[in-house]
Amino acid sequence: MATAAHPVERLRARVGDALFLKVAGPDGHAARDRIHLTPGPRWFAPGSPMRRVHADAATFVGGLRALLLQSLHPLAMAGVAGHSGYRGDPWGRLARTSTFLATTTFAPAADAQEIVDRVRAVHERVRGRAPDGRPYRASDPHLLTWVHVAEADSFLAAHQRYGERRLTASEADEYVAQSGRVARALGAVVVPETVAELHDVLEGYRPELTAGAEALDTARFLLREPPLPWLVRPPYRLLAAGAVSLLPVWARDELRLGTWFDRACGGPAGSVAVRAIRWGLGPADSRDRLGEQTS
Repeated sequence: MATAAHPVERLRARVGDALFLKVAGPDGHAARDRIHLTPGPRWFAPGSPMRRVHADAATFVGGLRALLLQSLHPLAMAGVAGHSGYRGDPWGRLARTSTFLATTTFAPAADAQEIVDRVRAVHERVRGRAPDGRPYRASDPHLLTWVHVAEADSFLAAHQRYGERRLTASEADEYVAQSGRVARALGAVVVPETVAELHDVLEGYRPELTAGAEALDTARFLLREPPLPWLVRPPYRLLAAGAVSLLPVWARDELRLGTWFDRACGGPAGSVAVRAIRWGLGPADSRDRLGEQTS
């Protein structure tokens, strides 16, 4: 039995490594060691809701949901379309985003603050006008709050649906409060502290949200034209269906999403996708405990 397990374990390691490098970028291994093994205090303790949620494979679904939801704010979408190069360099953008998330969640406090400072400097340069003529600034606290609440709601929703160990109600509130620390560091001012406040803030943005041409193009790119080999697209379709199924009905309607497959099979499809990712990457608890002795 022991020898029979070796080929499976080697396959799991190869799949997990390929997936990790696709998300984290070609320097992912060095960045992971630096983030987890550098001594020093962290913003969030091992086992905290913030680390449990962001270590779990469900973040793959949550991240895709967040991108779809964020696209519904025309000013936030104008900044992404005009400055991020999401079509020209989607994997580079994903690697930068995943590195930011990992650093602020797991790295020493000094490194977390350093990457926040770099992102704030970039935000100061990202400004322009939306297609309707309205000016936007990536450093606008109102837009920063929108980006934050869309992410927090998406990661939490994905974890509670697909996570390995779901949070209790009090732990979910703690996750919202902990994620707010990063939002405030980036310059957001109105930052929810509980799940109820998170839902209230999200609802307050509803009058500002609409799916313009850029949002519809983003949804099409992420769901119908992903920059992936054809052999990988069917399993990605399962993950995408899981993300779409977690969107509020009004958001799906705005983005013109929700095929019969998403409606009938989105939840189970997402579960299959997350289990497959978890099999490749290993249990969430083991990733949360990386570098625990240095925290």
